[in-house]
Amino acid sequence: MAPFEKSMEMMPFKQRKCLATRKDEVCNIRSKFPNKLPVIVERYMRETHLPLLDKSKFLVPFELTMGQFISLLRSKIDLDSTQALYLLVSERHMTCMTASMGEVYSQYSDPDGFLYMTYASQDMFG
Repeated sequence: MAPFEKSMEMMPFKQRKCLATRKDEVCNIRSKFPNKLPVIVERYMRETHLPLLDKSKFLVPFELTMGQFISLLRSKIDLDSTQALYLLVSERHMTCMTASMGEVYSQYSDPDGFLYMTYASQDMFG
């Protein structure tokens, strides 16, 4: 991968695409997949232990729970059962594992229409 492409991959999704492009993308996604939610999952910028995901965009069903979504992410990152994975919604909120993605989306979705999540292996609160 060229150095420019690698640096673009490290930039947050919001910095890679302008607001109008992101809104248009969400509109297209929601028209093609009305039963799915557009979610962006990115690694915490100071995270050093966990690898980057091979993709950052996910389409998830409304009824999927946060616990099920974290299990999906754990399998994509290939974590073993002893490794911790923290998931923050909108960079500052932790949600209940039994909450549905639809509930989380309605409460924390960005004005552009995406739901943004950040993952890390260590506590990010202090």
